[in-house]
Amino acid sequence: MTNFLYLIWNADPDIFTLFSRPIKWYGLLFALGFLIGQQIILWMLKKEAPEGDSFKKRAEKDVETLTIYLVLATIIGARLGHVLFYEPDKYIKNPLDILKIWEGGLASHGAAIALLFVLWLFARKRANWTWLKIVDRIVIVVALVGALIRFGNFMNSEIYGLPTGSEYGIVFTRNASEAIIRNSGLVNDVSYSKMTKPNEGNYVPVVINLTFKRGVDENQMKTYIENNLPTILGGRYSYISDHLLIDPEKSVVYTINGREAHVNALGIPRHPTQLYESLTTFLLFLLLLSIWYRYKANTPRGRLIGLFLVILFGLRFVHEFFKENQVSFEDNIPLNMGQWLSIPMVVFGILILIHSFRHQGTGS
Repeated sequence: MTNFLYLIWNADPDIFTLFSRPIKWYGLLFALGFLIGQQIILWMLKKEAPEGDSFKKRAEKDVETLTIYLVLATIIGARLGHVLFYEPDKYIKNPLDILKIWEGGLASHGAAIALLFVLWLFARKRANWTWLKIVDRIVIVVALVGALIRFGNFMNSEIYGLPTGSEYGIVFTRNASEAIIRNSGLVNDVSYSKMTKPNEGNYVPVVINLTFKRGVDENQMKTYIENNLPTILGGRYSYISDHLLIDPEKSVVYTINGREAHVNALGIPRHPTQLYESLTTFLLFLLLLSIWYRYKANTPRGRLIGLFLVILFGLRFVHEFFKENQVSFEDNIPLNMGQWLSIPMVVFGILILIHSFRHQGTGS
């Protein structure tokens, strides 16, 4: 019998609608990361400044400007990173599509490169900053922002992992829910529950709970369940059947109770790689913050950015083994693009750490 190690995930990516526009979890968490990060940076700068130092008076203005740099670098860098690293041919043919960020396509490696560059631009215009001093502090909040963004990916049911091949994992059902409601015209709501029955190979038992609209009679419900539903969940649409399916070669097992129907289906548990990355990046945030809190203004130069690059992209290299490839060409190379891009980041971090330990007594 199933041991209930898997979770069925059907979260709505929209929180609510404001002025006819959906407010999404991803956007909220993205913005929240920068707002919280801004306050953390301001707090850090004030902690480091000597009592009575006029630097405190300039800190708030500098942080506001810095936040704008960070937001723009993250969005533009992540978008251009995806365009250049993953789908250059597509965007060369349709360059205006680069602006369609809402369609998806952001690369964290591109964001990292852009952040390092704009922080250099920011530092060179300010006498009280050096590049290493600023990046050592900014990577603390970048780790926090990254953790929140990855949790936003989880709320969006995107950037999921490979099938676990076991009862452990997450069954992502949001695509199925949207397809059922969009294509039927009969169903008002969809939810899911587990069944206490043996697994079928690498599939876990899932019950699809359908609530039909008022006025839909039992014959219409039966016709929809027996004919339409197996078409949607029968493998025709891989973005659905890669997570939830009904075998079209077998009779559909279901029960009807009033306006509700309960249909047996098979779920495919996957690695929740969004949560893996969100948790490890949050732990990295805590590690970097604790190191800074110990040394504050005397933080060894380059120590935090070095650790950030080595740990974050070292973990990213490992996490990629559990992820679906983003584009088809990755299926034909030994490592995927995320792993290839992580290697120079780790090497760069190691070089900075070597420099940091050689100048152990020099603060940032």
